[in-house]
Amino acid sequence: MDKGLVIVESPAKAKTIQKYLGKGYTVEASLGHVKDLPKSTLGVDVENDFDTEYIVIPGKEKVLAKLKKLAASVDTIYLAPDPDREGEAIAAHLAYELGNGSKEKKKKKKKADAPERIRRVTFNEITQRAVRAAFEHPRDIDQHLVDAQQARRVLDRLVGYQVSPLLWDKVRRGLSAGRVQTVALRLIVDREREIKAFEKKEYWTIDAHLSGAKPPAFDARFLGKGEEKVEVTNGEDAEKIRAALEPADWAVRSVDRKERRRHATPPFTTSKLQQDSSRKLRFSVKRTMMIAQRLYEGVELGEEGSVGLITYMRTDSTRVSNEALAEVREYVKTEYGENYLPQSPNTFKEKKDAQGAHEAIRPTSVMRHPEQVKQYLKEDEYKVYKLIWQRFVASQIMPAVFDQTTVDIDAKSGNDVFWFRVTGSVLKFDGFLRVYEESKEGKDDEDEELKHKLPPLEPGQKLTLKELKPEQHFTEPPPRYNEASLVKELEERGIGRPSTYATILSTIQERQYAQKTGGKFVPTEIGLVVTDLLVENFPDIFDFQYTARLEEELDEIEEGKEKWTDTLDGFYKKFEKDLKYAHKHMENIKRMEKPTDEKCERCGSPLVIKWGKHGSFYACSSYDKEDPNTCTFTKENPINLPDLDSADLQETAQEEYCENCGRVMVLKRGRFGQFMACTGYPDCKTTRRLDQGKKVPDIPLDELCPKCGRNLIIRHGRFGEFTSCSGYPECKYVKQNFIGVKCPLCEDGELVEKKARKGNTFFGCSNYPKCKFTSAHKPLPEKCPTCGHAFLVEKYLKAGPVIACPNKECDYERPAPVEAAAVSGYN
Repeated sequence: MDKGLVIVESPAKAKTIQKYLGKGYTVEASLGHVKDLPKSTLGVDVENDFDTEYIVIPGKEKVLAKLKKLAASVDTIYLAPDPDREGEAIAAHLAYELGNGSKEKKKKKKKADAPERIRRVTFNEITQRAVRAAFEHPRDIDQHLVDAQQARRVLDRLVGYQVSPLLWDKVRRGLSAGRVQTVALRLIVDREREIKAFEKKEYWTIDAHLSGAKPPAFDARFLGKGEEKVEVTNGEDAEKIRAALEPADWAVRSVDRKERRRHATPPFTTSKLQQDSSRKLRFSVKRTMMIAQRLYEGVELGEEGSVGLITYMRTDSTRVSNEALAEVREYVKTEYGENYLPQSPNTFKEKKDAQGAHEAIRPTSVMRHPEQVKQYLKEDEYKVYKLIWQRFVASQIMPAVFDQTTVDIDAKSGNDVFWFRVTGSVLKFDGFLRVYEESKEGKDDEDEELKHKLPPLEPGQKLTLKELKPEQHFTEPPPRYNEASLVKELEERGIGRPSTYATILSTIQERQYAQKTGGKFVPTEIGLVVTDLLVENFPDIFDFQYTARLEEELDEIEEGKEKWTDTLDGFYKKFEKDLKYAHKHMENIKRMEKPTDEKCERCGSPLVIKWGKHGSFYACSSYDKEDPNTCTFTKENPINLPDLDSADLQETAQEEYCENCGRVMVLKRGRFGQFMACTGYPDCKTTRRLDQGKKVPDIPLDELCPKCGRNLIIRHGRFGEFTSCSGYPECKYVKQNFIGVKCPLCEDGELVEKKARKGNTFFGCSNYPKCKFTSAHKPLPEKCPTCGHAFLVEKYLKAGPVIACPNKECDYERPAPVEAAAVSGYN
């Protein structure tokens, strides 16, 4: 009989572990979770102490049957999913199914006692030493971890299954609400509104280009008069100061020299890896975690076989094992020398809620240099492994040392003394910077200091003015979140945990609540609407502080300090109250009719903003569903969205990188025009339309607005070009693209050129929805000479443009005139 059956989540992990355990063990994969709450029902009895109904996930029956068959022939079953809450829950479900649980009805909240032959093993790295050590010390399933995961699952199920139908009823079918995702989306929406409300303020800097007795010359910045700081807020004041400084006598007031140390950063936690990978490699959070998962589970290294290259990648701990510390210290001493090795290992402060049993993300062996394993890794795997390796090695190296000099300068002009200052830094010892430097969101004071190279200066020394450089600036709004800064914000606020960040960011994009523009998150119209409705009607549940407090309570459940049902009970009392309020008071967006100052172009009645399945649109207020003779005029509302054109220009002017693989994106031309494409093609096939995140300038027209008399302009919205008044937002006129052809179906309306959601052009009746005529090809007001069909259409074939009959039974066709083809090349 075999020594035992070992069950892990993935085949890759199974392959690596099988190598270390050798003969006598059978290692199989469960392919993730085997049980979950049912999709068709809530699966949680809120009246009966939150009793849960777990079922075998459809499609996993064969997996479980195979595992049960293998389990019958072994003495011991070792459950080895990942060492976190999720892994513990998978192990608990497997234990239940492989023990007697599958034959008995689950008792109310009662843990099924797993037989002694079912044991739990965990390891933070998949190495021979770690795996064998884990099998020497198997344990029982930790019910506190299982309860913490179950509490999160039930919380998310209660919100998702009870709030989503409300959104279906009030906004649009198919929408969904997530407990943590909505709070993350709220951050994006709040930031967008902060940017919109921001009022820029003017300020000026005045730099003096000075020289001393010896080179180099340097720039010092104006701070104020005497000892008092002064802000220069306009050009007039700047000019007065400049004029007063022209005849001034310049001298050094004081020189302050000190040594500044910059300490190494700790090895990666999950969030720090995601942030650095986003900034340095341009990888999305989701892609980074997928790569890290592969590196953890095992990569084929030639004759060595499958090897786990990094420790477990979902962690918020900076702890490092003693064995790893000894190895990296030996490496630093040998490779870089004694002067780079600290006297004792560097230690780092842990977050109060960090999981102490976990380690930081590090290489399983620092002796596997990135260059040695590069030949076996894919390009993206090599980049992520190198990042992790460098950060870990750097964490155990001496601080970098800078000589910092701060010089205060007086410029005496008459009775006034103007105060200038310059600070310069020189790197004296590179320390950990020899191996790795942490990425930053932007330039900081240290970067500025390193730019300044100062000559020898002493107090009282005379200086010579070479040039004064006044410069106008404007304060800038806070930047939109990118993936790195959003993860950082979530972590700092205590929202979510390492295992959830990638899912949060993916979900808000997949649900089309936010989109990335120039790498920055911008809320969509539906994202703005959903956020406002949920925050207004569920003030407790989608509050930042309450969401963070729930995360702390989940940690307390894991530590055995709180019962999971007590946490759910406290949550559900708030939630049930908010849910009742929302059912009664939540605004019904489907029936919304928001008055506007616009007038209907057809009948002159006021226009209102209504909500449809593709967002908001203008409609005539005189329309009556019961009366077919009422006005059915509608038009797009493409400018009722976050103003993508106001995105910071530097976001799109810089070199663009592929969000999937990190390579540079280049401009290419296809049959639908220009687009951005990844230089990694064909390995990476990422493309981006130019209207996604790129500022397209408005085109002024000579045509005047029929409402206010100002010039019309061509703008670029999410569905392409449209013509509107240059006086927006005072005048909201949007011109319909009539093609001068009567509708052949209703013979009352006129045909209009429109854009579909996917960007393609089509032609429809202006009387929509009363008349639902549409054509993919441009109709022409000409009867078919062969069959007498009411109109012909203009088609674009490979052989060139033709005018043809749309009647499928008629084969009439003739070449389109060159002039017509040139004018109407809408496709």
